[in-house]
Amino acid sequence: MKNNEEKYTLVENVEHKQYEFHIGGQIARIEYIKAQNIVYLTHTEIPAQLEGKGIGSALVKQVLQDIKEKDLTLVPLCPFVALYIKRHPEWKVLVLKGINIV
Repeated sequence: MKNNEEKYTLVENVEHKQYEFHIGGQIARIEYIKAQNIVYLTHTEIPAQLEGKGIGSALVKQVLQDIKEKDLTLVPLCPFVALYIKRHPEWKVLVLKGINIV
């Protein structure tokens, strides 16, 4: 079985300041704040019906890939995003220097 990140298309909803997956009429999202070249990921929300399917992790991974491609610096304020980075330390290179992922 393929990884979930293959199944979903990342949408950046600039108007609402969030990254989104549209799945079966529902929206999984990560909210953000951008200031210059720094992006603050503030909140992740996965609809209850979609929880436990790896959708949150797939969403975080695609958002991190987008941040990397845009050469932005990350401040992971959302605990879910911080935990993902802790479990996948290869993404720590995106995190603003001086921010510790614990």
